[in-house]
Amino acid sequence: MLLKEIKNIFHKELDDLYPVEEVDIFFYRMVEHYLGLERFILALEPSFTVSKHEEQPLFEGLAQLKLERPLQYILGETEFMDLKLAVNEQVLIPRPETEELVRWILETERNRSVNSATLNAPRILDIGTGSGCIAISLAKNLPKATVHALDVSEKALEMAKKNAQKNNVTVNFIHANALELESLEEHFDIIVSNPPYVREMEKKEMETNVLEHEPALALFVTNEKPLLFYEKIAAFAKANLNQCGTLYFEVNQYLGKETEQLLKEQDFLEIELRKDMFGNDRMLRGVIN
Repeated sequence: MLLKEIKNIFHKELDDLYPVEEVDIFFYRMVEHYLGLERFILALEPSFTVSKHEEQPLFEGLAQLKLERPLQYILGETEFMDLKLAVNEQVLIPRPETEELVRWILETERNRSVNSATLNAPRILDIGTGSGCIAISLAKNLPKATVHALDVSEKALEMAKKNAQKNNVTVNFIHANALELESLEEHFDIIVSNPPYVREMEKKEMETNVLEHEPALALFVTNEKPLLFYEKIAAFAKANLNQCGTLYFEVNQYLGKETEQLLKEQDFLEIELRKDMFGNDRMLRGVIN
């Protein structure tokens, strides 16, 4: 079958579910993943033909897209900070906003290294690591760092370990519940967390592909205690950060000021709330004295 005919079928079947531009992305990502072809293949060869064997995974992927299964889970991988990460329904799909949080940490650490004229070797803890995207990216970009990553889900930790090996970094993984965490054997220079923060009331704003496929354990909190994880992690960080250690959070865009106030009440200093690329309150930092 002509590849352009398959593209037309994708649009016929999916344009009522997704924006046209997104359907194009789905199609070309699958062509790249399953056939090893570049996006511009149809511009170069409009009559490019694929065999029955080659077209089969494209149509299987199309069937899953019609069920609104996320593309990343269909392909079994995603990109984060220029790294390839394996993903499945046991872990959240990493978001661009989380990349911004990682870049903020890297920017701060690199500036600190320049200012001190020494190579920085921070001890880092990522709480609620999921796919391992934050911990692995920090380990990759701060090769002198010692990185630990914690999660309550054993299946998520299996995926994170796989991703660490895939990207040739060393991360020390810990199976523990952030809500029950009081101390670990060592203290840290950086603690970072992207904990569950979506309130039940916000489900109506979310897409079906997220609600029905991504792990609720890593997404949702009750309407009554939306900052529960932040309270527990901030208290843990206060007791387990080294002097001048830094706590970083990804936060609910609707609760940025409330989360900022929480850090003030825990006596953190140099508190900064940052907006993401979409203009939403999304990242928070505080330093312990």
